[in-house]
Amino acid sequence: MKLRALLSRRPAGDATLASLLAPEGVEVGTRALQLGGELLRTFVVTGYPREVRTGWLDPLLTFPSKVDVALHVLPVPNAVAADRLRRQRARLESSRRADAARGRMSSPEIDVAVEDAEELAARVARGEGRLFRVGLYVTVYGDDEAQLDAVSSRLRALTSSLLLDVHVASFRSMQGWLSSKPLGIDLLDARRTFDSPALAATFPFSCAEAAAPGGVLYGRTLRGAGMVQVDRFAQANYNTVVLARSGAGKSYLTKLDLLRSLIRGVECAVIDPEDEYRSLATAMGGVCLQLGKQGVRVNPFDLDAGEGDSSAETLSRRALFLHTVVSVLIGEPLAARTRAALDRGIVAAYNGCGITADPRTHRRPAPLLRDLADALDSDRDPAARQLAARLAPFVRGSHRALFDGPTTTRPEGHLVVFSLRHLPDELKAIGTLLTLDAIWRRVADPETRRRRIVVVDEAWLLMRDVAGAAFLARLAKSSRKHWCGLSVVTQDAGDLLASELGQVVIANAATHVLLRQAPQSIDRLTQAFKLSDGERTFLLGAQVGEGILTVGTERIAFRAEASADEHRLITTDPAELAALESAA
Repeated sequence: MKLRALLSRRPAGDATLASLLAPEGVEVGTRALQLGGELLRTFVVTGYPREVRTGWLDPLLTFPSKVDVALHVLPVPNAVAADRLRRQRARLESSRRADAARGRMSSPEIDVAVEDAEELAARVARGEGRLFRVGLYVTVYGDDEAQLDAVSSRLRALTSSLLLDVHVASFRSMQGWLSSKPLGIDLLDARRTFDSPALAATFPFSCAEAAAPGGVLYGRTLRGAGMVQVDRFAQANYNTVVLARSGAGKSYLTKLDLLRSLIRGVECAVIDPEDEYRSLATAMGGVCLQLGKQGVRVNPFDLDAGEGDSSAETLSRRALFLHTVVSVLIGEPLAARTRAALDRGIVAAYNGCGITADPRTHRRPAPLLRDLADALDSDRDPAARQLAARLAPFVRGSHRALFDGPTTTRPEGHLVVFSLRHLPDELKAIGTLLTLDAIWRRVADPETRRRRIVVVDEAWLLMRDVAGAAFLARLAKSSRKHWCGLSVVTQDAGDLLASELGQVVIANAATHVLLRQAPQSIDRLTQAFKLSDGERTFLLGAQVGEGILTVGTERIAFRAEASADEHRLITTDPAELAALESAA
């Protein structure tokens, strides 16, 4: 049977868009439809697996040939659903009792069906779910009969792997073609009953737990067309760990996360060792503080930055932090005798400025590192004088610029970037610690509580020091209490995985991002994250921006994607940066 164009045509010279797009003719066959010079065949899904995971239909969208997938959904009224479930349970129970009366063993399929029907009826009765009539149709295309048969065979193999039963829409090729088009009509009417969770898992753009409504869009899945969208503030904790080798796109992804989080009203702070975030801060109206430049200083003795509760414990907390500062400066843990001498020196330095445990004195100007060195040098204990000698380069020597005066700028604003590029390598660890402390005192201030993200890029600078690693681990544990997410980014996974403190940071992060890895670290990473052989191979050969996202118990292979405007702000490719600078 041949059908000519169904759309009305106007005389030549007054052609409409419909007449121009309509095929020359349609030939309806038993198992296929010829549309112009193209053949097509529609398959009807008649059987489904008992259990499915979220996004389980994604392989249909990545089928390596032209394909149309249509999903028709019709809600069932609750009264009708309850009546159908009651009759279904009655039929199943009747079959089970008939088998028992004849002395037959109970069928496992019927037992499972009875349990499912009872559970579904209970959820519908409690209002926890609904029933839907769902029809799923797939149309494939080919240039000739042989190609259409080959494509059909590949589709059958794919649907079999998904535990789907499919049948050709025989003698209904025209109805199948129209039903697979975005017309909102279902002429095949081959539907099965789904409950709410099963229907939600069937939508192709769902992607495990990474499709969080209101979250930040990271990119697309590699196994389908699903969107990877993560809301860190909806997880058990808000921390993220990004592990990748150099050049794998870790800073690119981190900046993309920051940019899209700022749009959602999240306050962000960044510790930037290589001055990579300065252009982003400028474009977004943020502040960039470049430590190491002339006149930029951070005083670790400050008491009034974020600890404005003026409690009697403020001085004690600051003294404990100064123990960490001195330990990082000299590059090793302090001995017991040295710690005692340091504690006396800290108290003497504060007392010399008129600051005591009395909260009323905490607004006075804080002492400087040179005041501590002078107090240690005045101590008769040889350990104190030895410690003062080791602090000399940071007090009167070549590294004094960072500490030689009060703090110049307070970290305030919706985006604050601390650039450490101008600091010498010997001061980058202490620069990271001081800026992280300055940020954290603002985060911990209950008067300014809001959603925040703190990024520690190149965290290996801090993790290589025991005291610095301990400080970062404490922050990873306490960040959730202050509505803050800590993002730890490093290109050396060994620094995190090799120590107990690094493992604490990983364990206290609900979100992990693994991008391309170096062969030297893949064994340790495989053991820590229980990677399969396929995941291990994928991470060794992943392209830039590709990786594995772990959110809770779900793992998704994804690719980070940014718009052209976003890409200009966050790219770190030297060639692209040079081209952008020359164009400007």
